[in-house]
Amino acid sequence: MAAVDLGSNSFHMVVARLRHGQFTIIDRIRDMVRLASGLDARGTLSTSVAGRAIDCLERFGERLKDMHASRVRVVGTNTLRRATRARGFLKAAQAALGHPVEVISGIEEARLIYLGVSHHVPSAGEQMLVIDIGGGSTELIIGEGYEPKYLESLFMGCVGLSRRYFDHGEVSAARFGRAQLAARLELQPVIATFRSMGWNTAVGSSGTIRAAERAARSMGLIENGLTVDAVEAIMDEVIRAGGVRHLGLADFNPRRAPVFPGGLVILREAMAGLGIEELQVSDGALREGLLYDMLGRIQRHDARDQTIDGLQLRFHVDRAQARRVESSALGLLTQVDADWGVAGKFHARVLVWAARLHEMGLDIAHAKHHSHAAYLIANADLPGFNRLEQHLLAIVVGHHRRKLDGFSTEELPSSMRKAALRLTVLFRLAVLLNRSRHTVESPPILLRASGKRLKVLFDRVWLQENHLTRADLEQERAWLKGVGVKLRVGYQEDSESSRSSTVCAETAASSACG
Repeated sequence: MAAVDLGSNSFHMVVARLRHGQFTIIDRIRDMVRLASGLDARGTLSTSVAGRAIDCLERFGERLKDMHASRVRVVGTNTLRRATRARGFLKAAQAALGHPVEVISGIEEARLIYLGVSHHVPSAGEQMLVIDIGGGSTELIIGEGYEPKYLESLFMGCVGLSRRYFDHGEVSAARFGRAQLAARLELQPVIATFRSMGWNTAVGSSGTIRAAERAARSMGLIENGLTVDAVEAIMDEVIRAGGVRHLGLADFNPRRAPVFPGGLVILREAMAGLGIEELQVSDGALREGLLYDMLGRIQRHDARDQTIDGLQLRFHVDRAQARRVESSALGLLTQVDADWGVAGKFHARVLVWAARLHEMGLDIAHAKHHSHAAYLIANADLPGFNRLEQHLLAIVVGHHRRKLDGFSTEELPSSMRKAALRLTVLFRLAVLLNRSRHTVESPPILLRASGKRLKVLFDRVWLQENHLTRADLEQERAWLKGVGVKLRVGYQEDSESSRSSTVCAETAASSACG
């Protein structure tokens, strides 16, 4: 198994072998790409930095092929969240690695960081505070055992703060003062909440924090964990020496020098603001969290399912109706999965999630409740989900009823667009068939698919007795026609070629489904 972290400062890859439910790390690779340094104010990634990143990923990709890693997850963090024109880069990154890149939210990043740290630092069931200072963001988490309880992702990192206040390596007491004020303002809204929750152990988990600890030990400032006094002493020494490069510290990577002052500032302000007396340092971080998250999915402890359950409770979803729609959706999928190219386990999971959340918008308002649900899914922090999964789920849920005007899959990769439409069509039929909200099972329904054509066959007596369903199917025929799907409805005893169908769409001009 392998996990790849495309951070704003460094790219990391860790490869592990799973034996008896435990990981053995067999390789680690890190390259300080400094992706955030190539992002301009408009969110455009510079060609030179993008090229440097792809060169690194090609090396990672070669190692993955050599090691025959069977399960690989690749995630992008703050810089790729901010990039406005990242589609070309993500496509090139996938080609270099041989695996797709998941862009994750700051809260999901925090969750994975905590998962990695909590498996490396024994907490004996006590509350633990974790700080991770990345290139573009800083994550703060309080958790207990392996479960995070409160997560925050702040919009500041060692690359951004260093570029803003210590450009070209220039350092001074005044520059440090201005940077500290900026960091303090960013931390201020969350400090009171974290302090009120409390913790027994504080742990740091980033390159900045590990570098600061090594510097403090080299200077004889600490024996155990980091202290605020030690961090301040390092800052004073950086100012006295006229820059990080002139410190002459042993075991210090000179490539970290340009971003180290900003990282020190964030570390000092976080420790001082939170009242941390001593900060332990962990080697576990985001990539290790990815490994344990993959292990959880293998062992059917998927964080995404926990998130879905939480949303159902929060928005008072009718679980009985959700189960009815879920059963219908999966039944329809199994009949057309091969013909429509939606046979993967992930496609079934999307329908399950959609069934469990499609009525969550009713807790806001009945009018346009599908749109309310889609907005929540697309914009909420959903632990376990990456941005692409959220967007696909929002498309399916947001178009499960009414007209399909404005249906678009442009924000999805081209390889997913056809499946997105087809999953939406199947889900619409599942919702339609359960509109009566009856607990009695519907009669067997046969579904046949071929390209842009979809045929659904009912028991003749049942369909003739259910006038509202027939009317809904007639309306559905017209709505699906608008997105290029030709729907036919007939009776199971009729031949597929000679009998007249109850509903038949005109030939569709669009090729979105074929």
